[in-house]
Amino acid sequence: MAQDRVKPFIQDLPLGTDALSVRRRVEALERLLEGMIEVPLIGRKVGLDAIVGLLPGAGDLITGAMGLYLVWEARNLGLPRWQLWRMAGNVGIDSLVGAVPVAGDLFDLLYRSNSKNLKIIRKHLDRHHPATAVLEG
Repeated sequence: MAQDRVKPFIQDLPLGTDALSVRRRVEALERLLEGMIEVPLIGRKVGLDAIVGLLPGAGDLITGAMGLYLVWEARNLGLPRWQLWRMAGNVGIDSLVGAVPVAGDLFDLLYRSNSKNLKIIRKHLDRHHPATAVLEG
């Protein structure tokens, strides 16, 4: 079941360095980390960040590294240094607080660092690469 949800992310990811390819990659990674599966009892989507974060210690390191990939892509797009630091701070807060047993797992459900970072990247792309904008309906 979960494999069927992950498969489209992997198959359709572009490998180019152009702004549109980067946009599609970072949006897919954000969906994977933050909103892949809906939890029926709470009616909220969760992703690998919350699920893998349940693994003591290693889970938050793994998802933190995946979150830093968004920062790396943002650097390659030419985002200003202050925005890169802001993005890295979002990932750091998520990883450090997420490492706290139980409370950190609840925090992962509420604090979506990758969604915050995607918003920063989208704003930059919309301003500097308007051709990559996607109309959401």
